[in-house]
Amino acid sequence: MSSYVPRIRSHLPIAALLLSVAAIHAAPAAASTTQVSVFQADPQVLSNPTGTLQTLRDLGVGMVRVNLTWNQIAPSANSTHRPAGFDATNPGAYPAGGWAPYDAVVRVATADHIAVDFTINGPAPLWATGSGAPKGTTGYFRADWEPSAKEYGYFVKAVGTRYSGSYKPAGSATALPRVSFWSIWNEPNYGYDIAPQGTGRNQSTPNSPHIYRGLLDAAWGSLNATGHSTRTDKILFGEVTPHGNNTFGVFANMKPLIFLRSLYCVDSSYRELRGSAARAQGCPTTAAGSRSFRKQNPALFSASAFAAHPYEEASPPNEPTHLCGKNLCAGAPADPDFVDLPEVPRLERTLDRLNGIYGSHTHLPVWSTEYGFRTRPPDPHEGVSQANAAIYMNEAEYLSYKQSRLFSYSQYGLIDQPPPAYFDTGLLNPNGSPKPGYGAYRMPLWLPSTSTRKGRKLEVWGGVRPAALAKLDTGKAQSVLVQFEAGSKGAWTTIATVPLTNARGYFDIHLAFPSSGSVRLAWTYPTGDPLLSGGTVFSRTQKITVK
Repeated sequence: MSSYVPRIRSHLPIAALLLSVAAIHAAPAAASTTQVSVFQADPQVLSNPTGTLQTLRDLGVGMVRVNLTWNQIAPSANSTHRPAGFDATNPGAYPAGGWAPYDAVVRVATADHIAVDFTINGPAPLWATGSGAPKGTTGYFRADWEPSAKEYGYFVKAVGTRYSGSYKPAGSATALPRVSFWSIWNEPNYGYDIAPQGTGRNQSTPNSPHIYRGLLDAAWGSLNATGHSTRTDKILFGEVTPHGNNTFGVFANMKPLIFLRSLYCVDSSYRELRGSAARAQGCPTTAAGSRSFRKQNPALFSASAFAAHPYEEASPPNEPTHLCGKNLCAGAPADPDFVDLPEVPRLERTLDRLNGIYGSHTHLPVWSTEYGFRTRPPDPHEGVSQANAAIYMNEAEYLSYKQSRLFSYSQYGLIDQPPPAYFDTGLLNPNGSPKPGYGAYRMPLWLPSTSTRKGRKLEVWGGVRPAALAKLDTGKAQSVLVQFEAGSKGAWTTIATVPLTNARGYFDIHLAFPSSGSVRLAWTYPTGDPLLSGGTVFSRTQKITVK
């Protein structure tokens, strides 16, 4: 995206629970009732899996997304020379210390009934990158320069073997738990993750889609070879940023739908590329070649879903980002190549059209795997107030819930980093104190309309995210209290007790209120639950008007 900035690398997402990965393969129409919550809090989860996963469990997290980072596991990652005799497909050939944080997360999460989504991600070890990086290129940019698809495939094979459910690390008496949820690379349309984004005259020819296509094909083959096919597992691709530029540059951010069209080898008019344009983007140059494209790139047509990061960052979740910049030109059209939350339906139509070009009738579900709102404070550069962020979070989750083909709602970040860090979308301040978004995430509440006439009902949508875990732990059905306060002060009274029959703890009802006042939700953690704690908790408060 045009204002996108590198953020601290993380290695996790969350998704609510109680559905097995096989059950999640149900038809997309079920998404509005089984929406998964995806949470990413890599620094804390990897450094303190037991304590952080306990916090996430208290919040009701059922799945964590973890960026499993190639160059943090590979030997001699900072050398341009591949280690002699190194069998990159064998997990035992890698330093044990590189695997250790991920092994710990998988073991603790499994014990806590929290699923793990591994995004098998770069940067690459330097010995698995291409030549020709601009002089002086260092750090992530150098390590993401033309990552080798062949070497990445070897690494993915090692990952798939290690987390197959039957692999025993050296010195361990028990096998590591199986991981059955995967995503391939992170934000490949961003120069911080794959470079160069563009090549040719003024870097105007898309290049990162060609590189990513190779990485995706290699990973697909390796996951299938190690027992992780879409018959038993969930495999996502994409993980694109929502915004970007028309000019690609070397390390710039490419607009996601430009990236997608090039990934599927078509031009801006959805015509298959031919000749030099096709050759420059690693695409079939002839009609005969195009007829083999689907077979040669199975993940593009047979993956479980497409993953996106539909951030608005600092604007309401129902307002698409405009052509002339964020919130700078109210009423202007949305950028046709952006994919923030309001534009997810356009992404879905684009995926359908791209599949159809090659004779595929696949309608890929969409997963939101990174999302959040920057708050100022503590973000020094951009953001909304912490109170507004909590409101936007609940509206965004409601809008996601209502989209039958959008299978998840995600939260990026648990605790914000102290200044001068930025991209502060977490639920906790740097000192550990909760933002308003902490309670709003745990118990979302949204009323699409907050004003009505006396005797008429208002839609009340919400949820208790920990309820599914509480039912799992106790075997008891859970319910939530809808509470009302008349006027601007006074006692809160319970006006409805709502059974939580939805697998994710959501409800959607219509209620009549006696007068103007405020609405909130209340729920009590089960007494004596060994893994959930916290007493009675509340949602944010929503004012309503009854005329």
